[in-house]
Amino acid sequence: MSAATSPSERRVSARIGAISESATLAVDAKAKALKAAGRPVIGFGAGEPDFPTPGYIVEAAAEACRNPKYHRYTPAGGLPELKAAIAEKTLRDSGYEVDASQILVTNGGKQAIYEAFAAILDPGDEVILPAPYWTTYPESIRLAGGVPVEVVADETTGYRVSVEQLEAARTERTKVVLFVSPSNPTGAVYSEADAKAIGEWAVEHGLWVLTDEIYEHLVYGTAKFTSLPAIVPELRDKCIVVNGVAKTYAMTGWRVGWLIGPKDVVKAATNLQSHATSNVSNVAQVAALAAVSGNLDAVAEMRTAFDRRRQTIVRMLNEIDGVLCPEPEGAFYAYPSVKELLGKEIRGKRPATAVELAALILDEAEVAVVPGEAFGTPGYLRLSYALGDDDLVEGISRLQKLLGEAKA
Repeated sequence: MSAATSPSERRVSARIGAISESATLAVDAKAKALKAAGRPVIGFGAGEPDFPTPGYIVEAAAEACRNPKYHRYTPAGGLPELKAAIAEKTLRDSGYEVDASQILVTNGGKQAIYEAFAAILDPGDEVILPAPYWTTYPESIRLAGGVPVEVVADETTGYRVSVEQLEAARTERTKVVLFVSPSNPTGAVYSEADAKAIGEWAVEHGLWVLTDEIYEHLVYGTAKFTSLPAIVPELRDKCIVVNGVAKTYAMTGWRVGWLIGPKDVVKAATNLQSHATSNVSNVAQVAALAAVSGNLDAVAEMRTAFDRRRQTIVRMLNEIDGVLCPEPEGAFYAYPSVKELLGKEIRGKRPATAVELAALILDEAEVAVVPGEAFGTPGYLRLSYALGDDDLVEGISRLQKLLGEAKA
């Protein structure tokens, strides 16, 4: 070992140094910085609703600020009243009956995902990770000592993996399979039959399933959300559900998520959180309580807007030669293939990768998008349509103009 890489010389640990920055947040930060500098940048990077948090939720938080009860430490695992409400909400929305003792309230979905993996993975355990995947998944797996094993789906299957693909990736070290529907970054939604087949396959082989249900209410057309432990009851003793208020209630900045799982795993994850962060902000928890206890009227209004934007962005992207964009059925992302544009000349440059193409788009069209390399699949772009209708049309019009200039 050279002196430069010896433990005494290493300034950042190898474990933390190996973690990459969130690509989606990096793109969003760059777009906001350019906009602050006066450039008319339109950002399709962050998965963040452009709507304000509904007023009744904000008022609940304001009242909590004035209540001395919430000025002090509360249980690390979450306010008891919020955990009870999450259990009721889960039964209402998913048909999955759980006890409050099976719930841990976390600082957003990201903490829930990491703590779930940390609670069940030992060093070297493998996690089957369908790709395209959200950027945080592989980093959380590695940070918890696990090994992500990617299984790639493309536009020909609507970005959905099959049981056959999952089985081909299974080894004696496989411990967990990740299941996400609706999906970030593709918007893919699995049918109940396909979801059930994956759940039953996991049960057959004694595997854990971590399922991320953060986009449960954002499905369109004939697509339907199904909760895996609700439709495969045999899975419940080895299933962890991750969810939160961020996407459904336009509460990304409030940082409240949760995980649901077997009591021993939830207790272990709660112990971890008690040392890492202790309780989630009480004010944010009270806001989340108002959100999950209330009706879904505001959610329905936002979903209607997202559906309209979904149809617009897909139509406009598919009007560009060399771009192929399947229609997403959920979440608020479009994930077009741009493989046919790579290597073509656009304003004197020949981008060879989606990373280079995204950089060109930002420089020449002042539009921020995230390259597919961030999600494990080169040759694609992710665009969030959780932005205003006018900005969406203007941004995609700029793309049409720029990419329409591509030539061999």
